[in-house]
Amino acid sequence: MGRLITPDQDDSNVELGRFLHELRYARDKKEISLGNIKIDIMRRDGEEIVIGEIKKTSRFKESARMQLGFYLKELKQRGIRARGELFFPEEKRRERVELTAELEAELDNVERDILRIIYQEYPPAPEKNKWCRRCAYAEFCWS
Repeated sequence: MGRLITPDQDDSNVELGRFLHELRYARDKKEISLGNIKIDIMRRDGEEIVIGEIKKTSRFKESARMQLGFYLKELKQRGIRARGELFFPEEKRRERVELTAELEAELDNVERDILRIIYQEYPPAPEKNKWCRRCAYAEFCWS
């Protein structure tokens, strides 16, 4: 993404995610673009703004939590206070995400690591790990 390379849009996991996103949570506003972020769901809960991220499974819950935390941090920088919710429709679960000082510090560390990689002249050599099997970028890394 740092070099504007997008995942394989025909990847079965990407297609399933797109299908779940369109099928579920019909009453909520969807696909809200704000600068460099695209929020899956946005709604009001009384005076509070709630943003949501829809995920097929909770298997990668930690990366989903970081993604939603990043969105909350971006909104905070624009003066918008919100809370987040991760939605796992296939598991009929949801999880609340708050932008705490600890989460902000974790996001800052991750952002530094990402920028370090982006600014390298060459990308790091690919390394097979547990994420590769279902990654929509796999063809790019391993071709």
